[in-house]
Amino acid sequence: MATVAARLQKTDTPELVVVQAESNEFNWVFFAVIAAFHLGALAALFFFRWSSVAIFLGMWLLGQNVGIAISYHRQLTHRSFTTPKWLEYAMAICGTMALQGSPTYWVAVHRMHHQYTDKPGDPHSPRDGKWWSHMGWILRGSIHSETTRLSQYAPDLERDRFYRWLAVWHWIPITLTGIALLSVGTTLGGWRMGVSWLLWGVFLRITIGFHTTWLVNSATHLWGSRRFKTRDDSTNSWWVALLTGGEGWHNNHHAHPVSANHGMAWWELDFNYWGIKLLSLVGLAKSVKVTRLSATPSRLKQSPLE
Repeated sequence: MATVAARLQKTDTPELVVVQAESNEFNWVFFAVIAAFHLGALAALFFFRWSSVAIFLGMWLLGQNVGIAISYHRQLTHRSFTTPKWLEYAMAICGTMALQGSPTYWVAVHRMHHQYTDKPGDPHSPRDGKWWSHMGWILRGSIHSETTRLSQYAPDLERDRFYRWLAVWHWIPITLTGIALLSVGTTLGGWRMGVSWLLWGVFLRITIGFHTTWLVNSATHLWGSRRFKTRDDSTNSWWVALLTGGEGWHNNHHAHPVSANHGMAWWELDFNYWGIKLLSLVGLAKSVKVTRLSATPSRLKQSPLE
């Protein structure tokens, strides 16, 4: 693969340059983690229990929908809505349950993606290869060694003491959760139940969560429909939207990145936005930014949801 483009430079700090390229160094730490979780996911199939399925679904809702989609993506990256700090922090902790890095890391990479979408500087564009955009950028990308400068893409989180702490200790919540699932399951139903709860609630869930998130990076820049003529390759993919709770309406999102709703037609299911709307209805979400389609899809009206 040719070098993935990339001088990344913040306009307010011209001396700051972050380079994303195919590194000569293979990231064995990431590989070991990803491989271990894939093996654990396969093992889960031999420890099936209906109680484990329920735990999988509950943990999926917290980790992928609340944590990654609503917290990491729509609230922290794009500031599509606000909540009380205690709720913002709680949802960010849910995001760590997906094992996709700290809020600061995730937000910084995603803001880079929006600044350089499908252009030199995009951390994971399919223009640099389908495999690269899905997970190659994690295994061979050079930006992972640039964590200090990379975090400058998230100065709002860097200024927050809680997020600085979570940047270091983001692995603690999922570790404690895994111990709790193993211990409680073993206590209630023996070691096989404990192992089953651990494998389904942590290993299988996180492994599938990896790939559904990575599909937004890869599939929704390769296949699907385009409502808006954005300056990138983003598409709307109904099947990725179903897997991710609404993140697959990616062309909509790239056209209006600060919008809390990604599904903009009545048939574009967006469960993550419904969660934000529910928070708004009970008074826990404010300043919710919403993009509504007018009679003609090319005309848009933005209005706050109160």
